[in-house]
Amino acid sequence: MRKPLRQPAHLVAHHKRGIAARFSEFRQTGLSWLAAFMAVLGPGLLAGLSDDDPAGITTYSILGADYGYRLLWIIPFSTILLVQFHMLAVRIGAVTGKGFVAVIRQHWGRYWAYAAVLGLLFANFGTICAEYAGIAAALGMIGVPAWISAPLAAILICLVVVLGSFHRIEKILLVISATLALYIVDGILAAPDWSAVLHHAFVPHLPDDHLGWIAIAATLGTTLAPWGLAFIQSYAVDKKISVANLRWEQVDVVIGSVLTGVIGIAIAVACAATLHKSAIHIQDAGDAAMALRPLAGSFATILFGAGLLGASLLAAAIVPIATAYSIAEGIGAPASLDLDAKHFQFFYAAFIVLSVAAASVVSIPGLPLIPLIYSSQVVNAVLLPLHVLALLLIAQNATIMGAAAIGSKTRLAAVGSLLLILACVFALAWA
Repeated sequence: MRKPLRQPAHLVAHHKRGIAARFSEFRQTGLSWLAAFMAVLGPGLLAGLSDDDPAGITTYSILGADYGYRLLWIIPFSTILLVQFHMLAVRIGAVTGKGFVAVIRQHWGRYWAYAAVLGLLFANFGTICAEYAGIAAALGMIGVPAWISAPLAAILICLVVVLGSFHRIEKILLVISATLALYIVDGILAAPDWSAVLHHAFVPHLPDDHLGWIAIAATLGTTLAPWGLAFIQSYAVDKKISVANLRWEQVDVVIGSVLTGVIGIAIAVACAATLHKSAIHIQDAGDAAMALRPLAGSFATILFGAGLLGASLLAAAIVPIATAYSIAEGIGAPASLDLDAKHFQFFYAAFIVLSVAAASVVSIPGLPLIPLIYSSQVVNAVLLPLHVLALLLIAQNATIMGAAAIGSKTRLAAVGSLLLILACVFALAWA
């Protein structure tokens, strides 16, 4: 019989004291509802906004530049699925007290856990490279070469994650995530045709060619990334989200997911109203920023570049954290941002290796990063049904979830969403 994976007792006590202290502080002022929300704020917001990473920005930019407003509907559609499956992942984490791979290891065995880790690692590394490519592209706009910006960013991020406490790291990430609001301003500055935006955002139009289906699959894969589902579950466990405060965590999930979709639409709209209108094709988010200068003004370019840097720094921390959670859980090692950094930890080792490797790849001169970045989002879309299916099997398993196992209505909605995801993937294969 396998022993259940447990976090060290001092970590559990630390987080419980932290949440209880924050709740007590707000309750004394009569704002118990605010206390409940602020105590859980973080997993949904960070997991959602980190989807608007350089790979996501590139994908949304290409969607708008190449197809105008025509395929905007895929972003709201993906956002609905994001809310649905992030809630499912958080629910599993709150009930079991374990991350995605840890649950697989305990209930289905270590070999299935190893398979899950390999799948996530295969899909995630290209995305991690994309984050550092975004840092290089943003700082490249002011003349900083990639061989300086990428390694320097990796060193700074590793120091923050390895030496910082859970709550300090979370505060830094939440501050960085605020820079993504700049894209909403960019979308407004582009002066789009708002009637066309509303029409195409809610009325689906199918692509005319194979490239259009690739754009749809990439958008679905970048918005509802498997690493994001793994991250939100493991991070919620690390934050000690429980069934008692799950209701407020669901509010956090909805806010984070909706903001993700709004920012994604703002990026696509900015490129549709300017680049598509002028028949300008781009290769990455850096190209989009530079191409906006003559069409929307230098201020729009500055906002786009600043947003790209903030998004890159946020995701360059979160995607390796998500992957390190999965690797540590897969081998049965502790997985937490509050581990003792003075002693060797597999979790921190995995994070550092992933960050250094991605920064090194981005630093190689002349390396064609765009095919790697864009194709990684398509890989995410292909692996997504497997991850969603695993979540669904876990969530409906009464042995794992007890009385919190999902009911028939939630299960039916999840199966319907899974079939729609599969339809998009099969359309990609047969278009």
